[in-house]
Amino acid sequence: MRTNSIVALIVALSFSAFAAPKAQDREALRKTMESVISTSTLNKARVGVQVRSLDDGSIVFSRDADELLNPASNVKLFTAAAALARLGPEYRFETEFLTDNEFKDGKAKVLYIRGRGDPSITTERLYGMIAELVHAGLKEVQDIVVDDTWFDSERQPPGFDQEYGDKAYLAPTGALSLNWNTIGVYLRPADAAGGKATVEVEPPSDYFVVESTVSTGNKTQRRFTVSSSVDKDRVRQKIVADGVVPEEKGTWSVWKKIDQPALYFGFTAKALLQQRGVKVKGRLRQGTTPNYGVKMLHVAQSDTLDIVLKKLNKNSSNFVAEQLIKTLGAEGRGVPGSHAKGIDVVEDFLERDVGIPRGSYVMKNGSGLNDTNRFSAGQTNRLLVHMMERFTVMPEYLSSVGIAGKDGTLKYRFEGSDAVGRLRAKTGTLETVSALSGYVQSVGGERFVFSIMVNDFSGRAGTVVPNIDALGAAVAASGSTGGPSAAVAALTPASVVGPFEELKKRLQTYVGLAQKGEKRNVALLRTAWRSEKDPAVRAIIADALYQSDPREGASVRVLLDSALASEDVYGRIKKASLEAGFDLPVLPSLVELAAAGNVDAAARLFDFVKFDRADERSSAWLAEQLAVVATDAPQELLLALKSAPEADRGLIIDSLVRGMVKAGQPDAPFWNVLRQNEGAADPSMVTFVKNLETTLSMKIAEAKAPGAVPPPEPASAAPQTAPGG
Repeated sequence: MRTNSIVALIVALSFSAFAAPKAQDREALRKTMESVISTSTLNKARVGVQVRSLDDGSIVFSRDADELLNPASNVKLFTAAAALARLGPEYRFETEFLTDNEFKDGKAKVLYIRGRGDPSITTERLYGMIAELVHAGLKEVQDIVVDDTWFDSERQPPGFDQEYGDKAYLAPTGALSLNWNTIGVYLRPADAAGGKATVEVEPPSDYFVVESTVSTGNKTQRRFTVSSSVDKDRVRQKIVADGVVPEEKGTWSVWKKIDQPALYFGFTAKALLQQRGVKVKGRLRQGTTPNYGVKMLHVAQSDTLDIVLKKLNKNSSNFVAEQLIKTLGAEGRGVPGSHAKGIDVVEDFLERDVGIPRGSYVMKNGSGLNDTNRFSAGQTNRLLVHMMERFTVMPEYLSSVGIAGKDGTLKYRFEGSDAVGRLRAKTGTLETVSALSGYVQSVGGERFVFSIMVNDFSGRAGTVVPNIDALGAAVAASGSTGGPSAAVAALTPASVVGPFEELKKRLQTYVGLAQKGEKRNVALLRTAWRSEKDPAVRAIIADALYQSDPREGASVRVLLDSALASEDVYGRIKKASLEAGFDLPVLPSLVELAAAGNVDAAARLFDFVKFDRADERSSAWLAEQLAVVATDAPQELLLALKSAPEADRGLIIDSLVRGMVKAGQPDAPFWNVLRQNEGAADPSMVTFVKNLETTLSMKIAEAKAPGAVPPPEPASAAPQTAPGG
């Protein structure tokens, strides 16, 4: 009896010894997360957060976890889960190649290509399919019929109509799709400045009509635009390129959406057939494959669904998400697959399997694009718990999301924290929306699911992402020696303004690296940026990093996060550049990004307009740059204006008017975009553009009126030379 009592006492003491640190760890985590939310930019936003232990099921932290918020691309977690549950991880998409029954001696009257929604076909894979046809004996084809009737004819998912433009992330759906229904446009400079640049599309085919006036500039001149739209014949795609690419900086690429997926696929297939020596004598058209009188020549299969889901979640592909929704509809509710059918399948899965009833959330598309969907952090965690407990698909689901500091959209986030390699999650970003939901195993060994959703913050996502990362890093650090608070402090090191003379010396070093623009310096610059304490030097390093690899999204993000319109950063850089005799860094890169269509860069330019409002020469230069952005990226400038703080908007509009009057473009693209958005689905956008159009018209008329005082000339007429240079 006494022995049993001793054993019981030992067990109790052991449990207490284990439970006490665990309780302390959780309390430290709760306090740290509450502190991050209450003392950061999250404090003025709508925030839904929930952290749940996978080990004991308890809720460790919760803040408005039942509030329905816009989850942005976190919706893809729901799409991926339903696809795995209803289609299975081994599911493969098929693309069929058929001929008429009279196929003989390698000659076919008709080659039918019937798609079944494969979102992963690339030019390389299509070439392999064509090779299979050649090896099957195909030598001559009269007509090619592309059949995409597996899906309905509605190309645009719900919510996509809230945006105008040709960006790749707005690519349409199609049962026959290629290269994510986007086209690569490559711009290659001539051998010397002044020469005509070469503009090519990849893959090349008769589907494209290319018009280019792109020229070659000096090493620092880089400003070009590329647009994609249906040609006047309503069959082909028109690509228009204009501007300047720098000499000796290699080839530049831009990806744009196409509008007619089946024809894009068909024309590319035709070109590849001809490359392989197959004669195509007739025409290419859209149609339906007959049920009789045809025979199968080849069936191409995709990778298994678990591989496709990595493209969905790690890369946050809107296109793959919407293809999956229609595939779920076709497989679960019958052909043709539609968004309505697919969403019904997802809702059935959520209600029957996960226990999230219909009507308790809003899901209109599978990608999370725009102001369309509503879920809560608690509902998201419920899904994550369910998928972790669903053993048959758990490994595939977990491996589909990004790994902090390693890959996907999390590749350059959480650097230097305990979250690297431990946290796996899906990101989500829209205008005034940022989200992060997923799994993490803490340093202490406990496994958690978490969901963080932030809506209605002022400014762009860059103002809240570091704080969201701080919350994730805090969870990962639970049980560590330093604890969650130390992890948060490490992610947000204190700024130390260094000696001005030291800033001038380092300006020379990093401006030199920026001018070289060599990709081999990226690793060096990233390390220097992470360890640098002086915010002005960090901004200069960020600019050098961007100039060394402007095609890398992480370099863009670093620049946007570092380019601050403050006295400690911009003010000191401006003064140091003037005294050292250098052109001002950082600001021209922001202009370049904004003109290329980066909304965050346009919003950041507004900060500099406000900061430099008392400097006439700088203000004049910035006004000219806003006019350039209004011409090259009018839709993005409009979005940035709409999200700008109302108190600052008048000053920004005045600067824009000043630049537009100087440019003298009465038919500038910005006016066309305003008129287009008068028919937007978002009522707030309609109201905003109508008021903006009235204000702009009035202010421009005032500026042009007789007796109006002309503004002073900017410091330099060269678009890449900033004031003070």
